[in-house]
Amino acid sequence: MDSVALLCTASLVVAGLYWFLCIFGPAEQKGKTTINLSGGSISAAEVQDSYKQYWSFFRRPKEIQNLDNVPSFVDTFYNLVTDIYEWGWGQSFHFSPSIPGKSHGEATRIHEEMAVDLLDVRPGSKILDAGCGVGGPMRAISSHSGASVVGITINEYQVSRAKMHNKKAGLDKLCEVVCGNFLNMPFKDNSFDGAYSIEATCHAPKLEEVYAEIYRVLKPGAMYVSYEWVTTDLYKPEDCRHVEIIQGIERGDALPGLRSYSDIAETAKKVGFEVLKEKDLAKPPAKAWWSRLKMGKFAYLRNHLMITVLAWLGIAPKGVVDVHEMLVKTADYLTRGGETGIFTPMHMILCKKPKSATSY
Repeated sequence: MDSVALLCTASLVVAGLYWFLCIFGPAEQKGKTTINLSGGSISAAEVQDSYKQYWSFFRRPKEIQNLDNVPSFVDTFYNLVTDIYEWGWGQSFHFSPSIPGKSHGEATRIHEEMAVDLLDVRPGSKILDAGCGVGGPMRAISSHSGASVVGITINEYQVSRAKMHNKKAGLDKLCEVVCGNFLNMPFKDNSFDGAYSIEATCHAPKLEEVYAEIYRVLKPGAMYVSYEWVTTDLYKPEDCRHVEIIQGIERGDALPGLRSYSDIAETAKKVGFEVLKEKDLAKPPAKAWWSRLKMGKFAYLRNHLMITVLAWLGIAPKGVVDVHEMLVKTADYLTRGGETGIFTPMHMILCKKPKSATSY
């Protein structure tokens, strides 16, 4: 082989490596690339140990139910998964019904805009995003409604990612992000014109406590909408296959325990809300929300190989391989939950704080 051919071959190899490590894999232009996958706020040397610590919660299930332990448990989870979620999923960490002729991104945006449309807020209103993640929904909602959105997440790394995305989108004047626990929010009573949670309150050990806190910070007459992760009326606790699926979802998504659909409205009423509407948005005629999870075997092997190579090269923390494998297994449980109909991630409830209400 002459020198020209060798040079061409070398150039192709270098270009291929650059594409493989720096370009291939981001779900969105402004999202993550494979070379930047990390453990969030956890140092690279501690990612694998943190992953093992995460699983230790499930070896001692009583500790998951302890309110003092859950915030740390959820924070560890989002340190471990945030980069992988952004890399393979985008900036909105939630599901949406599949819409024929629409991309996953378009269906996600429509699902988010529906939440704020239900709140009936106006430009200049101040609304709360309880469990905002890296802020994908808040940016879509603020752009759509003209409202100011204040998001809260327990994970400091997500706060930094959300602020970066807000600034890049030119929405940092309308979108604010606070690090904190939505069970004890640093906001004054009666200070928001509306509030929403998109697949976030499932991380609360007691739904009543997060609903009560959202009720407290809402102005009298303001509305709150939540998309809840729940088991449906088809779930049979005596069916071992059903139990396996639900427990797989709980383990792989940092949930202290999935609630039944029948508990949601009752809990909202208990803290003082008027329940205006309740509906499972996953039911027909809605198309399968889990279709997005049906990644082919080649795609899984390709992505897993990429992460394994990065870990072997010392570019990505070793524990990221374990985290990715966990998320792929969880995707299978979520898919089975959707196909059997025993689980939905979008049980919608629309509530109103009575105009005559005082602080909770």
